[in-house]
Amino acid sequence: MAILDHSTVQSQNQNQNQTQTQDATIQGTHEVTVVMVPFPAQGHLNQLLHLSRLISSYNIPVHYVSTATHTRQAKFRVQGWDPLAISNIHFHEFSVPSYENPPPNPNAPTKFPTQLIPATHASFKLREPVYALLQQLSNTTRRLVVIHDSLFQYVIQDVGLIPNAESYCFESISAFTDYTIDWEDEGKPGLSEPELLELLEDIPSLESCFHPALIDLVNLQKNTKPISSGDIYNTCRAIEGPYLDLLAKAKTANSNKQWAIGPFNPVETNEQKNSKKRHYCLDWLDKQATNSVIFVSFGSTTSLSDEEAEEIASGLEQSGQKFIWVLRDADKGDVFQGEVRRAQLPEGFEERTEGRGIVVRDWAPQLEILGHASTGGFMSHCGWNSCMESISMGVPVAAWPMHSDQPRNAVLLEKVLKIGLLVRDWSKKDELVTSMTVENAVRRLMDSAEGEKMRQTAKELSKAVKGSVMEGGASRLEMDSFIAHIRR
Repeated sequence: MAILDHSTVQSQNQNQNQTQTQDATIQGTHEVTVVMVPFPAQGHLNQLLHLSRLISSYNIPVHYVSTATHTRQAKFRVQGWDPLAISNIHFHEFSVPSYENPPPNPNAPTKFPTQLIPATHASFKLREPVYALLQQLSNTTRRLVVIHDSLFQYVIQDVGLIPNAESYCFESISAFTDYTIDWEDEGKPGLSEPELLELLEDIPSLESCFHPALIDLVNLQKNTKPISSGDIYNTCRAIEGPYLDLLAKAKTANSNKQWAIGPFNPVETNEQKNSKKRHYCLDWLDKQATNSVIFVSFGSTTSLSDEEAEEIASGLEQSGQKFIWVLRDADKGDVFQGEVRRAQLPEGFEERTEGRGIVVRDWAPQLEILGHASTGGFMSHCGWNSCMESISMGVPVAAWPMHSDQPRNAVLLEKVLKIGLLVRDWSKKDELVTSMTVENAVRRLMDSAEGEKMRQTAKELSKAVKGSVMEGGASRLEMDSFIAHIRR
């Protein structure tokens, strides 16, 4: 699959120069070496793996560090490129103590993935092996650059002990959500831009969005936060310019830098239609009309109860619209171990919708589905990965946020960017979403003047985003600026 993004211009040099093995890279001498330390959950693993590819295209060696299970997961699931084909990315798979691997509870009172907590706690044991690796790499490079997830600062808290190392915090959420959290922490101060302030007053409360376990995790990171040289965002000015400016103003006081260098994911896909690896749902999409299919997926941390699945199924059936529905359980801490539950569908549903829709029970190629001309809408949980992929591909969203940053991302899509509609109001998050609600949301997005206007707005935004990663575009210039900064 061909890709188009920041890395395109550098690709020829990359192919000529990336011939070193991992051992040779550690033993050799480099001007700059980058180490990626992602948080061990899919949306976080994926973003920093995409960023690894972009940075490696500047002929900078990148070391991607996680547990053995999570490194394997990241490589197995990445879309749009082959991580094993780039010899300048070096994967490190560290062992951690064994941990409980409970299945997700689809009937839990909250959609927050509490089943991931044991794996998260076990991964904190990466602190010592990661520090040992950083010490080893620091002897082979003039500057060691550590890019870590904002939720994983605990693991790299010792980086300040290495004289030639500096750390950068990857903010895995949108600039909009990041700013709203800071704004609330500061007591909701007034803004000189009244239109921005009006939007902020509509956001769901932190208490209603963020599970206590996540708050505890964030507080742990704050208590062990290393000295940071700057923040990195997977976004761009075309999407979140005003909120990046507000964040930049706040950082001026402490001289912290920031770079908005998204999208990290490829923004164009050029599929090999005869490839044996091609997912069957893409062959089905080839046979559908342009913009005629809604893609339904709620990410890697959401499990639907049988009752919820039945309501969605009935809503999709009653809508009369074509669909691809990814119906799989949320990830466990170790996605390669244990049984995977299959949610129940109404009897005869798949037979009655045959030819009009398909249900995918395995890991689906979301980026390629969203990039396909037949896909005209996306019913989504609004995780930031999914938001960026949908925006990149110009697909409007029926927003159904589940937890954490997702409700605020939904506000960004609906109120700020005008490329989304709410399936249900967040204030009703504890109520069952009925089949009629699902049907109405699908019809609004796929078969109305309102939905068509959102589709056109999404296409225009996609064009601007794709332009931003081309030579001379805003994101490309910020990426060049970041590379120049770490090479200074």
